[in-house]
Amino acid sequence: MAFLRSLYIHNSFFRYIAVLSACFVISYWVPNLYPIAWLLVYVLLALFFLDLYLMYATKNGIQAHRNPPQKLSNSDENILSVHFTSKYPFRTEAFIIDELPVQFQKRDFEHRTHLQKGEPHFFEYSVRPVERGEYVFGNLIVFASSPIRIIKRKYTFQKDQMVPVYPSIIQMQQYDFLATSNRLTEFGLKKIRRIGHTQEFEQIKEYIKGDDVRTINWKATAKRSQLMVNQYQDEKSQPIYSIIDTGRVMKMPFNELSLLDYAINSALAFSNVALKRNDKTGLLTFSKKIETFVPAVQKITHLNTIMESLYNISTDYSDSDFGLLYAHVKRKINQRSLLLLYTNFEHISGLKRQLPFILAMAKKHVLVVIFFENTELESLIATDAEDLQSIYHKTIAEKFSLEKRLMQKELQKYGIQTILTKPEELTVNTINKYLEIKARGII
Repeated sequence: MAFLRSLYIHNSFFRYIAVLSACFVISYWVPNLYPIAWLLVYVLLALFFLDLYLMYATKNGIQAHRNPPQKLSNSDENILSVHFTSKYPFRTEAFIIDELPVQFQKRDFEHRTHLQKGEPHFFEYSVRPVERGEYVFGNLIVFASSPIRIIKRKYTFQKDQMVPVYPSIIQMQQYDFLATSNRLTEFGLKKIRRIGHTQEFEQIKEYIKGDDVRTINWKATAKRSQLMVNQYQDEKSQPIYSIIDTGRVMKMPFNELSLLDYAINSALAFSNVALKRNDKTGLLTFSKKIETFVPAVQKITHLNTIMESLYNISTDYSDSDFGLLYAHVKRKINQRSLLLLYTNFEHISGLKRQLPFILAMAKKHVLVVIFFENTELESLIATDAEDLQSIYHKTIAEKFSLEKRLMQKELQKYGIQTILTKPEELTVNTINKYLEIKARGII
């Protein structure tokens, strides 16, 4: 049975049959062709058994394995590789099919190549997941055939290989490198002008061109007979919480990714940057109940706790209870902290319903409310209206866009920091706001 399950007919065999059939048909008018046609039948039959012997005489003629990352990164292009070698003593044609997880909805994956004996071969391809969770790869299938190309032998490897999809690890690593090397401005992050100094003194150092002359230490200068300046650093070990609304308003999709997953990816990258800058980071998620609470801790290993918590976020997208959020923050977060609230408001009436709870949290903490521009409306607004219906649609879109800006002004009126951002620019704008707050010594 295993032999029959692995035996397939090559497409070229049907071309041979078509030629033989044509010979028999033509022999009706050319009788001398009839015995030649039968001779070709015997030749084809002999070649069939020869091909059968060639493909099955070598045990395990093809070796192959898929090499995915341990964790796939949500919303990013992830590179996977397939490695294989041939033990056949002849040049082998290989047709590879990788059964991708059902989430990708791709059933036409294939790769063709030719293999020499013992020569290692590999190819790479990329996948872009848009949902967190477990992705199960099916069989890695290789159909091998000899130069005769009458039959194909099927090889099957690595059935049901599971790879988890985590929040955007690739995005986190990009910002991690820039934060470590103090090159965050290279990724579209603004350089924030410092207003005064924080109270945390670091050291006295020699003056170099570009240092603020207001920081010159005259006593040290007189003692060393050269200009010396005081160097300050941002205050460290400040608690910072990413608060993610997992309710119905975060279900809206942009570029195949929900607002919730944009927020999750941003929270992971931002938490890593904050930890590298020696602040404490924590996590809170809520909808109609408090789903996750990770207290702020200043340890690099704490990032794994945050990552696992973000990976396991699940929601039924019910209406969010901001009153419950306020009560939990008041009870559990006692020290003045920076709270980054990822949520979304489509109507100003929705904001006003939650405003009392937002103002109550802002009294004790530095609160940043982060919500999203509707980029699809922006593209509609930018399109020229050519008929009455398109004028109507454009007017409604402009009304919604104006409401977003009014909501931002409403929050700023009460002294609440806000970020109104496009979903794809969320991480950059969040880190910008964090750097701005740190530079201004607001927290």
